[in-house]
Amino acid sequence: MTDRAAPLAAPSAMHPESWQLGAQVEAWARGRGLVLGDPDTSPLGRARCERLAARVFPDADLTAVDLFARWLTWALALDDTLDHPPLADSGSAVHALYDDLLRAMRRGHARPGARPLESALVELWQATSKGMSRDWRRRFMLQLEAHRDGCAEEAVNRRIRHVPTPAEYLPLRRRACGPFLYDLVEPVLGVELPARLLRTPCWLTLAESVADVVAWSNDLASHEMESERGDVHGLPAVLAAAHGLPPERAAAAVADRVAARLEQAWTAARRLPEMLDRLQLTVAQRAAAAQVVKILLDTPRAHLDWLAESGRYESAAPAQLRLDALSDCRALGVGR
Repeated sequence: MTDRAAPLAAPSAMHPESWQLGAQVEAWARGRGLVLGDPDTSPLGRARCERLAARVFPDADLTAVDLFARWLTWALALDDTLDHPPLADSGSAVHALYDDLLRAMRRGHARPGARPLESALVELWQATSKGMSRDWRRRFMLQLEAHRDGCAEEAVNRRIRHVPTPAEYLPLRRRACGPFLYDLVEPVLGVELPARLLRTPCWLTLAESVADVVAWSNDLASHEMESERGDVHGLPAVLAAAHGLPPERAAAAVADRVAARLEQAWTAARRLPEMLDRLQLTVAQRAAAAQVVKILLDTPRAHLDWLAESGRYESAAPAQLRLDALSDCRALGVGR
């Protein structure tokens, strides 16, 4: 990919305190029960989420980067839970799990005896939302609901063995790939963008293009692992099924799409100054928008570098594979 798109050519920067960050995030994940035992025995333990956070925010305050890394860890723990039995092929089970999570956020505390996903989410939400407006908090909750709906749709597809068409897959993938994570850029930077900017076609193109580039790059990295378990929710598998492509050509087609979509993101970013003028934003609002845009445009390369150093998508023998977050399903009575 770094040869196909100029914006991906230069390596991402790394936060100077990344090693301290790694120790902090690992201790937090263990303390909250998201990672159990030897980290190398689980995809979540091997993920090294702090490395992605340190690359996305190389200049931010360490405390804020640490919070983002914890959110990434939580999101991947949730992803592991949703992508494997008993939730993998049950849309109703996905909704049941998410209902418990959202209720805990709204009431401000986890249920007595709640398992890691719920209690960690409440902690993260309290730390993140306290400095943000009601509008931002509502936006974040709506993104969580979009994620829930996307993951439930994927579960139904697995149950009925439906391979999404490319037209079905693209918006589905955007919903199922943690859209709430992009809203966290604002609290990490200590800014908040005006709603009228976020609704403009120019901003939507920028944000959705970056999200697609990250999701499709991730699809390339995880394709082998997902193929082994028969999951078709990856762009290489979708294009292969739709067009009868062999694996190599499907991967090349995905890479071409990533490069084209990244160019759309940069084109939208170049048009933003004119949009900011029309919206008559304040100096502070323009500065906040510039900070967020920089992070968004830097994220695809930061994500590629993380994929190269993360062990999340390495194959593991069944006896070694530990999906620690699945304990939440049993504790929450999912599938009852």
